[in-house]
Amino acid sequence: METISIIGCGTMGHSIALSAAWAGMQVKMHGMNQQDIHNAKKGLQQKINVLCANDMLKKEEANHIQQNIILSDQLDEVIMHATFIIEAIPEILDLKKDIYQKIESVINENVVIASNTSGFKPSLLAENMQHPERLIVTHFWNPAHLIPLVEVVKGEQTNLATVERAMQVMKAMHKHPILLHKEILGFIGNRLQYALFREAQSILDAGVATKEDIDAAVTYSIGRRLPVTGPLMTADMGGLDVFSAISNYLFEDLSTVSQSGTVLTKLVDEGKLGDKSGEGFYTWDADFSVQKNTEREQTLIHFLKNDLKIREEKE
Repeated sequence: METISIIGCGTMGHSIALSAAWAGMQVKMHGMNQQDIHNAKKGLQQKINVLCANDMLKKEEANHIQQNIILSDQLDEVIMHATFIIEAIPEILDLKKDIYQKIESVINENVVIASNTSGFKPSLLAENMQHPERLIVTHFWNPAHLIPLVEVVKGEQTNLATVERAMQVMKAMHKHPILLHKEILGFIGNRLQYALFREAQSILDAGVATKEDIDAAVTYSIGRRLPVTGPLMTADMGGLDVFSAISNYLFEDLSTVSQSGTVLTKLVDEGKLGDKSGEGFYTWDADFSVQKNTEREQTLIHFLKNDLKIREEKE
């Protein structure tokens, strides 16, 4: 089993650590300072409490998970004996490159460095590394402890051993890793997500429907099917002749804009950024925020319970 270290203990970092510890791994996690570590401990406790309340964890298991996660603001201490390092720091290219240089000055050449970036190409991240062959992307989805998918992306110089180790670690964490054989911006999930988001913006800007009805068109239709069938399998089930015919006349009418839509741009310019600012497309007062975040969390837990049941049946 690999010895896991995580650099960064923010929203993604501590959720990834929870995933690893939940799978029985011992994890060391680095925070920038004591306040950073305090916030991570608070976040971990909140997530563990929710898992316990939903019968996903027993008290003894929760205690064991917490014992398996060690936090420190001393980078050398965290990575000294690591064999597999997951970087989960902010999406700032120079910051990531700088931390890789610091890490490589401590570890040996056999240690894998995996970035949780949601969009940077691994070859770009590895530009200044001594051993670019050990750099790979493992893109977890938020919240990382509840969503199974991890996009594993190899760079131009990533070697086969690194790819195989990354896939093995993700599977050991009970994740569902998918491997990208080519580097593309945004990887797979974000490209699909933002294609849908672009079209939703276009429909809203054109005044075709309200924001509520645009969202409902997803949550009450394709959103119900997507947990079972992705876009390609859905096409198979609907008939490829039908989907081809619709593609041939509809694609030319879909949005091809290369920038944010009118409504979105105006909201951002006004500082209306969504849940974190209290207003965006919707108004996010405290009650609405708690309601929607809880609903999403409960839905993800429902699907995760089903995943665990299927895994137990296979074992």
